Amino acid sequence: MPDNVHDGTPLTYVDTAWLHMEDPTNLMMVTGIFIFDRPLDFGRVRDTLQGRMVDRFPRLRHRVKQVGSFAHWVEDPTFDIGAHLHRMALPSPGDLAELRDVVSDLMSTPLDFTKPLWQGHYIEGVGAGSALLLRFHHCIGDGVALVHVILSTTDTASDAPWPVRASLLPHEKHVGERIVSLLDDARSAVERTVGTTRKAAGVLLQEGVEALLNPAHARDVAQTATEAASVLVKMILKSPDTATRLKGRLGVAKRAAWSRPIPLDEVKAVGRSVGGTVNDVLLTAVSGALRRYLLQRGDPADGVEINAMVPVNLRPPAEADELGNRFGLIYLALPVGTEDRAERLRLVKARMDEIKSSPEPFVTFQILNALGLAPIEVAGLAVNMFGTKATAVMTNVIGPKQPLYFAGERIRTWLGWVPQSGRMGLGVSIFSYDGQVVVGVASDKGLVPDPEAIAAAFEEEFTELVAWAARAVPAAKAVLAKKKKGPPRKNAGRGRSAPRRGSRPSPG
Repeated sequence: MPDNVHDGTPLTYVDTAWLHMEDPTNLMMVTGIFIFDRPLDFGRVRDTLQGRMVDRFPRLRHRVKQVGSFAHWVEDPTFDIGAHLHRMALPSPGDLAELRDVVSDLMSTPLDFTKPLWQGHYIEGVGAGSALLLRFHHCIGDGVALVHVILSTTDTASDAPWPVRASLLPHEKHVGERIVSLLDDARSAVERTVGTTRKAAGVLLQEGVEALLNPAHARDVAQTATEAASVLVKMILKSPDTATRLKGRLGVAKRAAWSRPIPLDEVKAVGRSVGGTVNDVLLTAVSGALRRYLLQRGDPADGVEINAMVPVNLRPPAEADELGNRFGLIYLALPVGTEDRAERLRLVKARMDEIKSSPEPFVTFQILNALGLAPIEVAGLAVNMFGTKATAVMTNVIGPKQPLYFAGERIRTWLGWVPQSGRMGLGVSIFSYDGQVVVGVASDKGLVPDPEAIAAAFEEEFTELVAWAARAVPAAKAVLAKKKKGPPRKNAGRGRSAPRRGSRPSPG
């Protein structure tokens, strides 16, 4: 069963950790939106969310009660979907700029902690169509889990029957389709190291949160920890990320934007041409987009690398639709300062390949467990410490390959935004649906007031990647196929400068 929460069920330690990360300047919400070409029947919207989502997942009817550092689910005896589903009209002229403003305002507005931690907003007047925005607190589930929650509301045909409460109909079989994340294929490699890593993580956790907050103590622990535990120590001792306009003190106001849909077939074609995966190509384009953004604002970019914190799904396939948080985190050094596209792609590919055999995701999962047990103040210090080592959160969720319908209407565009955990000011969410890829950008308004410029830069960068791959395939393949010589350099991927050619870059 995907959700067995009942009155009094404690939150897991990891879910508690995400609850404790809530901050007025960095709300821990996962946000998703459906965009339609036509208006919806609001009564059917309400009944669909009630029967397919609320009745099916009990924690959507439970609020969170905190007592000290611990929290548990408490049933809301007066639950009314009317308090969670809101109807609104987009201001004139009803274009995408107005929709961006509404999404940004909602992304800046905290959820009501006296009620179950989710909200829906049906938005009318999006051109000739409409939109449905859903917001969930991260303590309910991670991105992969919440995509499954949202999938439960959809159909594979427009003529599906009007939803009935608590029913699981045959046309919902696609709900069980496996939704995967950016580094899901790394999970098998992670599992091979789980035994030694669990032992190593245990050594550090027994030392208490002091190992997370006191670098000198962490160095002492490193002398006796296993090799896997040393991975954690290296993460703790990692230098702060490069100072750019993308990183700094956060405010309350957030901004949201998204790219136009990119055909997934084009991404695959570029990857086949130059010897990279879909993820390699997309991350190369995102790195190029951030480079463009910095240069457009007159900032130096050459030699700059910034770290992205990337979630890694740790769920077994059989538990893909279970709620809660089941992922680890890794640092990925983005070669923003590398102008040459072939070299940038080579660096991204090398780092992604190295990450796939790293135990870091399981180590960070254990850290989150520890933070869920720690006092809120201590957990906050640890989150701040890890947040200084990265500039952005970056996710990539592979959604359904076929078109889906909600309340009888085809979903034209589906995308989402990730919360910037660790008090970071930038989030980049790559989501594929129905043969298209959309990049969502969420930012702190004081740092990046115009995330639509980053989304536009991604479109431009991808267009040029397509053209480059078409005219420079032999040269690109030659660069990407270069043999790696010698062991990885100690400072590679630290955000200081691009590693020299031929080295084995670190994931950061």
